Amino acid sequence: MSDLPVKALDGKTPLMVARKPAMDRIAREGVTGLFASIPEGMPNGSDVAILSVLGYAPRKCLQGRGVLEAASMGVDLSPSDVAMRCNLLTLHPDGRIKNHSAGHISSEEASILVRDLDRDLGDGKGDQPAVFHPGVSYRHLLVLPGGWASPDLICAPPHDHVGIHESELLPRARHPEAEATAVRLGELHKRAKAFLAQHPVNRARIAAGKDPANAIWMWSPGRRPQMEPITARFGITGGVISAVDLVHGIGKYAGLDRIPVEGATGLYDTNYEGKAQAALKTLETHDFVFVHVEATDEASHACDLDLKIKCIEYLDDRLVRPIAEGIQTKGWDATIAILPDHPTPVEIGNHASDPVPFALWRTGIIADASTAFDEDQAARGSMGLLKNDEFIRTVFGRLL
Repeated sequence: MSDLPVKALDGKTPLMVARKPAMDRIAREGVTGLFASIPEGMPNGSDVAILSVLGYAPRKCLQGRGVLEAASMGVDLSPSDVAMRCNLLTLHPDGRIKNHSAGHISSEEASILVRDLDRDLGDGKGDQPAVFHPGVSYRHLLVLPGGWASPDLICAPPHDHVGIHESELLPRARHPEAEATAVRLGELHKRAKAFLAQHPVNRARIAAGKDPANAIWMWSPGRRPQMEPITARFGITGGVISAVDLVHGIGKYAGLDRIPVEGATGLYDTNYEGKAQAALKTLETHDFVFVHVEATDEASHACDLDLKIKCIEYLDDRLVRPIAEGIQTKGWDATIAILPDHPTPVEIGNHASDPVPFALWRTGIIADASTAFDEDQAARGSMGLLKNDEFIRTVFGRLL
């Protein structure tokens, strides 16, 4: 949601121009600041950022987003298994990445493709076993079981490399012991392209004028992490609401209950109202709920400024406002905190590592001078710049 100054907005950001009275009220009646969600030297990924938001040290516990998504999908990993994210994406005929999402392929189409890939390319019993697991839309999982593989690879997140030729980005070994893994992944990539080119699902998508899922992309490998549940650390109960397996996986390791919401898509058409209702219902039985919305990130990756602004306004009116009003109606002694996990500048289309703005309101708080929720206001907010676990400790009242 956060951004850099946009030329088409006369140097303002989407947060500055979007109509968002509910978030602005939280900032105006609460306090604001910045949070360094991407520690220096770490990748600009949602896995790093969301772990930081929840108070974890990514350098200590991050083992790749694949293992986090495996937890969400119910895929049980042994300590020696290597898991990684496996995108379905679209390549141009010349081998350049056209998009990271196969045109935001439906989960139904993708499930058919991934199950067929596993049947024809997967091998759970050979010397170098590989197993494909279907996820949501373009986001899937590859597991290399049996202890033969190494996660010590250099991989490229596809959403950060649109327009780059695949040959420049395929997984490479950091050390000799990972060479066999890199070779195996290259083989799977090559075989998958040939398989997908002839698949009926892709033929139908092309006939309908849609981008085909004509390649797989494997990245963010790792092994099962060791994480202390946030529920134990702070003595709370909690839930997580999201359309993204990565977020649910982090939530599972953090000890948060998964709260399903029908119609949660990860795009601009997600069920905002359903998420708001689920959040309020969760707070009837839990101390804490983490509500995640992916829409602005996807709009930013598409470099769609108008859609990004619309997504911010949807978030405000259809999720933040009803949650805030519901809390007020129930008379709860509550805390509300709002922030992006990381910036995704809409003119660039890739993640960035700049600190993100946050606004925090709680019953009885003394407001600072902020009048709206945006990057500039937060940079001048009374909370300053928070790092490491300072944000989550602030949310739970350990710093205020």
